[in-house]
Amino acid sequence: MKSRIEFIRYFGVSLIALLVDLGLFSLCLRVLDISWPYAASIGFVGGVVTAYILSVRFVFHHRTMAPAPAAEFLVFTVIGVVGLGVTQLVLWLCIDLGGLQSEFSKLVAAGVTFVFNFAVRKVLLFASLPIQKKEWV
Repeated sequence: MKSRIEFIRYFGVSLIALLVDLGLFSLCLRVLDISWPYAASIGFVGGVVTAYILSVRFVFHHRTMAPAPAAEFLVFTVIGVVGLGVTQLVLWLCIDLGGLQSEFSKLVAAGVTFVFNFAVRKVLLFASLPIQKKEWV
């Protein structure tokens, strides 16, 4: 039950982060005329910061690295960078190979990346048993 609630909350947080990500992506792509790989990276940065802040405040009550928030954010971000690689791969497949519209392709990539990020972050960062601070110092 608890995992289902976390998943639903993480979904809500991810939607907010996606809005930030997609908004920055579209702004960079359509207004600033930045190519999609760079626009996706800029959107990612805004999205990952939003996702981290909201995740630790509203989603996960057990944080394995809570005593070391800088390390926790680093791991959260590294997982996100791997997720960015997944996003870039899906965008390349959809846009360059599939000829699909950029924003639609971004939504497809977001769905794939959402599942990946939730699973890995839940296992590595937000498990039920916290690690003592001395292990991270």
